[in-house]
Amino acid sequence: MRGVGRRYGIGGPWILRGIDLDLRTGTLVRIAGTNGTGKSTLLRLVAGIDAPSEGRVAGRPRTAYVPERFPAALPFTAAGYLVHLGRVHGLPGRTAKERAERWLERFGAAEHANTPLAELSKGTSQKVAVAQALLAAPELLVLDEAWTGLDTDARAELDGAVKERVAAGTTVVFVDHDPKRLAGSEDERYALCEGSLKPLGAASHPSPPERLGADLPGAFPTPLEVVGDLVHIDVVGPAPSPADLPGAPALGPGPDGSHVLTVAAAHSDDLLRALLAARPPWHIRGVRRP
Repeated sequence: MRGVGRRYGIGGPWILRGIDLDLRTGTLVRIAGTNGTGKSTLLRLVAGIDAPSEGRVAGRPRTAYVPERFPAALPFTAAGYLVHLGRVHGLPGRTAKERAERWLERFGAAEHANTPLAELSKGTSQKVAVAQALLAAPELLVLDEAWTGLDTDARAELDGAVKERVAAGTTVVFVDHDPKRLAGSEDERYALCEGSLKPLGAASHPSPPERLGADLPGAFPTPLEVVGDLVHIDVVGPAPSPADLPGAPALGPGPDGSHVLTVAAAHSDDLLRALLAARPPWHIRGVRRP
C-alpha cells in the first residue's frame, strides 16, 4: 500500500502541515505524541473518517477504525451490531454471525451478545468496537487508543490480534498511551510535535524473521478466510508438532532451515494465534496461498 497520508492542513489544537506518510503493506506503525498534538486527527485522516483541507490521501484499501470512545447509543444488541457491520463489509449473513460470535467469545464478551449497546459497560462497549474492526479482516486497521477501557485479558487478546493481522498482510497504524504497548514489534515509529510528523525509526528486531509480514516474499495481503482451501504459513524455530496445533497442519521443509505449515483456510486464524502465543513464539516469515 503506497501513498496513504499526503500533506494535510487540518484545524485543531495544532494544524497538521507538511505531513507525508507512506504506509507499506504488512507493517505495524506507532504514532506517538503528547495530548493535543493531533494524533487522533491524523488517524481519522488515515482511516478516511475526515478529509484533509489541503493535499490528498491516496491508495487507501479496505479499512477498519477503532476510536477511543465508542458511540454506544445505537439501536442494536452487541451481536446484532456486529452482524450488521459484517453485512456492510460484504460478508454473508451466516459468516457475519459466526465471526461475531467468535470475536465476542475471544474478547470475553459472549455473555453480552444479546445486550443492547446502550446498556453495556464502557469496557464491554470497547470490546464490541474492537470486534467490529477485526470482523472482516481489514487490509488497513487504524487503532486510536483502542486498548483504553479493556481488561487485562482483552488487552492481551488485542495485542495478539494485531500481530495476527500484520502477519496476514494487514497494515496497522496505532496510538496508545502505554509506551510498552507492542514495543519491539513496530516496523515504523513516528512522533507528532507541533503539527509535524517526525520519524523515530523502526523498533529493534533481533533478526529479519521477527518482522511479521513486512516486505516478505509471498506474504499474502488479503484475509485468510477467503483465499481458498489451503494456506501455507512459513515459520522459523524448532520443528513444531502438528498434532498439538489447531487444524493439525501438514509440516514440510522450507528454505534456510524454516518450516512450512499447510492448513485448511478455515483453521488458519487459529493456527496463527497458537504460533504467536507459543513461548517462545515461532517467527512467522509469511502467509501465502499454495
